Amino acid sequence: MMHPKPAIPLFHYSFIPLILTIILTSGCDRLPGKPTLEERWKPATEVTDFSQLYAQNCSGCHGADGRLGAARPLNDPLYLALVSKLMLRAAITRGVPGTSAPAFGQQSGGNLTEKQIDALVEGILSRWGKGENFNNAAFPPYSLQDASLKGATPVDQQRGAIAYRTYCAQCHGADGNGGPKGGSVIDPAYLALVSDQALRTTVIVGRSDLGMPDWRSNIPGRRMGDQEISDVVAWLASYRPARLLSQPTQSKPRR
Repeated sequence: MMHPKPAIPLFHYSFIPLILTIILTSGCDRLPGKPTLEERWKPATEVTDFSQLYAQNCSGCHGADGRLGAARPLNDPLYLALVSKLMLRAAITRGVPGTSAPAFGQQSGGNLTEKQIDALVEGILSRWGKGENFNNAAFPPYSLQDASLKGATPVDQQRGAIAYRTYCAQCHGADGNGGPKGGSVIDPAYLALVSDQALRTTVIVGRSDLGMPDWRSNIPGRRMGDQEISDVVAWLASYRPARLLSQPTQSKPRR
């Protein structure tokens, strides 16, 4: 005896497409080769990952890990303790006049948004800064303007020559043209690429990635004085090519 096939209510059929849709869509993100949310393409202005931003915008000059690049190392806790967060942000946003450091901020003609610049500044400080190690450090004035505000006398190139021979000649040679441990610091090509503030910063914090000592360590037990720092920078800058001497290099505090 044949039994009639039970009828399936029509509303059951209406759920079949819905169920199939749920199954298919829920499995899309697990398809082989499909990028994760983090890996998916984003417009350049939406990238806020520090590693990606640094690699694309900074590593070419400052080194892949913030060291051993053509420009000053950013992976240097002493330097990051000397400069303020505001100065670091300004240097990234507006560039550094008198040097090859470009402006990255969109308002200055660059390609980075305010949020991206914030990500770079916070990443540099959190990864490479150790400000707590320098809470009691007495830093020299960052800029010549800061030194003047603290009552420093006008710079003197002759005093600077004496300071150079005292603190620097053992590495860079008696006349500044290079020595056993350092290259020429009066090479016109070099001086054309750096500002007076860049020279001053290097005299103060050295180059940790190249073994250059800071202002405390050129001579054991004898720190460079604030006036000696300003004077030696003036002596170095006097070797800059004449066509560049008229260009302002210390008009604003910079990196």
